[in-house]
Amino acid sequence: MFPVFQYQPLRLITQNSLSSMCLKLTFSRPVAFAQIWKSWFSSHSLLGKKNIILMGPPGAGKTTTGRIVGQKLDCPVIDIDDDVLEKTWNMSVSQKLQDLGYEEFLEEEGKALLKFSASGSVISLSGSNPMHAAGMQHIKENGIVVYLDVPTSVIMSRLKSKQMDRIVGLSPGVSLKDVLQFRKQFYKRWFDIRVLCGGDVAAEVVAEKVLDAVKRYQDSELETFISTRSSRSGRSTEEDSNKFYFSDVVIQGLALDGGLFVPERGLPKFTAEEWQGLIEATYVERAQVILERCIHPADIPASRLAEIIETAYGENFSCSKVAPVRHLAGNQFLLELFHGPTASFKDFALQLMPHLFAYCIPRSCNYLILVATSGDTGSAVLDGFSRLHDTDKQRIALMNFFPEDGVSPIQKSQMIGCQKENAWSVGVKSDFDFCQTAIKQIFTNSDFTGFLTVEYGTALAAANSINWARLLPQIVYHASAYLDLVHQGIISFGSPVDVCIPTGNFGNILAAFYAKMMGIPIRKCICASNENNVLTEFIRTGVYDLRGRKLISSFSPAVDILKSSNLERYLHLIANEDGQLVTQLFNQLENQGHFQLQKDLLGKLQQDLVAGWCSDEDCLAAIHSVYSTTGYILDTHTAVAKVVADRLQDRTCPIIISSTAHYSKFAPAILRALRIAEINQNPLSQLHLLSSYSALPPIHWGLLETLKKTGNGDHQVCAADMSVLMSHIETLIQNHFMKVF
Repeated sequence: MFPVFQYQPLRLITQNSLSSMCLKLTFSRPVAFAQIWKSWFSSHSLLGKKNIILMGPPGAGKTTTGRIVGQKLDCPVIDIDDDVLEKTWNMSVSQKLQDLGYEEFLEEEGKALLKFSASGSVISLSGSNPMHAAGMQHIKENGIVVYLDVPTSVIMSRLKSKQMDRIVGLSPGVSLKDVLQFRKQFYKRWFDIRVLCGGDVAAEVVAEKVLDAVKRYQDSELETFISTRSSRSGRSTEEDSNKFYFSDVVIQGLALDGGLFVPERGLPKFTAEEWQGLIEATYVERAQVILERCIHPADIPASRLAEIIETAYGENFSCSKVAPVRHLAGNQFLLELFHGPTASFKDFALQLMPHLFAYCIPRSCNYLILVATSGDTGSAVLDGFSRLHDTDKQRIALMNFFPEDGVSPIQKSQMIGCQKENAWSVGVKSDFDFCQTAIKQIFTNSDFTGFLTVEYGTALAAANSINWARLLPQIVYHASAYLDLVHQGIISFGSPVDVCIPTGNFGNILAAFYAKMMGIPIRKCICASNENNVLTEFIRTGVYDLRGRKLISSFSPAVDILKSSNLERYLHLIANEDGQLVTQLFNQLENQGHFQLQKDLLGKLQQDLVAGWCSDEDCLAAIHSVYSTTGYILDTHTAVAKVVADRLQDRTCPIIISSTAHYSKFAPAILRALRIAEINQNPLSQLHLLSSYSALPPIHWGLLETLKKTGNGDHQVCAADMSVLMSHIETLIQNHFMKVF
């Protein structure tokens, strides 16, 4: 049996083999869990006895595309309307619909589909076939369903030009647009592959895209990951044979050589027509299309991925647009990334990543997630993993390390209040850089990780932005922001924009650069730092120098970072995947506290990035100025980006400033910026005072409710000592997994 239609690839593997895989995970290079599943794809021809089944709304071009695909494959072509329904009924489909009416027609159409069988053919479905569950289940059993996804406006224009008025479901009081929107839920349920089809794309081009998509579906060997510290020329035979797929890198997080995982063949590229086809789409729809291209269906089938995305970005976000773009002033626009449950941009990744992780891990293993945070990640990861199903929470626990004196009072209250039965927060008497470095060292300590596996049956995983599944969802909102400006008529597609992003660990700005690589017309990525401006100096000079530097506590603590982990991914990219060079640079940084880029690499970097920084005083002044002129309150990180954008933009194109957190999280600094003399130290009192300003955006009520419910609960505090941190990890494992089992 060809396993394309199983929803969980790991179910093909026995529980015993999974147990051995779990043990191998921490002793040596991890087994590629999806490899057994993926071998099925590469051992089959493009079609074989399977059918290619084209699905989509009326007017999508299924019939014409099907004929071209059939010619290219030299195989039979079957049109359900012409070759099955009309021959079965001895009348036209439109006449049958007129005779029976909507509901009875669907039932008769489904019955005809249930009696139909074929193999090795290209089949063009009717637009309404997917609305009959039993019929679709039957035909899907022997085929790969390809969804021709055409924008609704294009379909309406095509149907109008053809004067097609016999559409199943169309009736007085129900518009064609309503019918097409209603049907989308059925198309999303059944497809294996989505092919984006713009308005002016020739059928020949669509047919080629269908064939390319089917080839990708059947051959996942092309979508592997490598470490930033490995290079193709220097890879051993063992490394080549032990491939890493998306599901593997989600689980492992950090490569065993200390590098970060990146796609071996880069990210997928969208054509201009494909991006334009997403202009009318919702945020959730855009996320589904983009992530489907980045995650192979052998790792997570499209239908399951869609469910995960809808769960992540549905009711958990207070704004229906999820990541709205708001005009600030002049040519500056704000990308509001704080409408999630914990009021920061981290929610975009951490409402999604836990579900991806829970899907990918083997059922016979326990996992402890380790997280280091400079502020916002902590509450976001705690909230995200707390929303998993109870059965998943029994086998997934989480430990969050944060600098005890390096986050805002409200951030600390959130992290303490978000602790659950499977998740703990630990304050560390040091800074974020220590916490992050400690986690990396723990992951590469094979003695300790091996001990945890043997003694407790528990493997470690990471949820920081070093994990590819954390970075990937951030690409979506940068692409979506550009499409929103096009949709609002601010720009036409193809016109450039700049982006300005408050930057510490380099993940958010890297995601914007990835969106550019995938086809979004971003001109410059502007890196905005506070007084911890090591990145600004690096981008300007090519010298990354930590010698003599001490971390400075600022009003924008999420970017109080000196070692930017995701910079490694960017350097690996511009160095043409020279893992040897990346290893040399970061070993030098670790051992000597500095490194310098070669002149040619610095030139490449400066084509992509510009950088600036601002002081705390300038940050507060910007908050006051913007509120005075617009009534809008920026958070401290967004204010850093605003100051830098004002200094560096050339005003020849729009600039999108990432608003990465809600100002409510930094109430003392905001009240100081608004020049309030008396500031109560109680976080709840601070939020109530801010709410009295009736500012834009409104107070984050979810944050207010969290603080009301939780107050300042207990949490553990430990010294900045590796052995102490490892002791805390072992204790958590004992307390959670040993009780569960």
